[in-house]
Amino acid sequence: MGQTRTSSTPEKGAEGGNPVTRGLRALRLFVSQILDELSKVVRPTRAELTQYTVVVIVFVAVMMALVSGMDLGFSRLVDLVFGD
Repeated sequence: MGQTRTSSTPEKGAEGGNPVTRGLRALRLFVSQILDELSKVVRPTRAELTQYTVVVIVFVAVMMALVSGMDLGFSRLVDLVFGD
């Protein structure tokens, strides 16, 4: 019959060379793709950056106040339950 024999290991030509060459080629492709994606990034204007900074600072301050209030409330509750 006309069966073709396939080996479990691919030929060297099909893989594209030795492992070092393939690794360097893959690394170059990876860096190229990173640079392509970074070129699509839109940097915020100074006004946007200031606005985002203020939003983050206000959010962190609110969360600090919330956690501090809860801590104070729970510590007073523990003092009431277990005594001082």
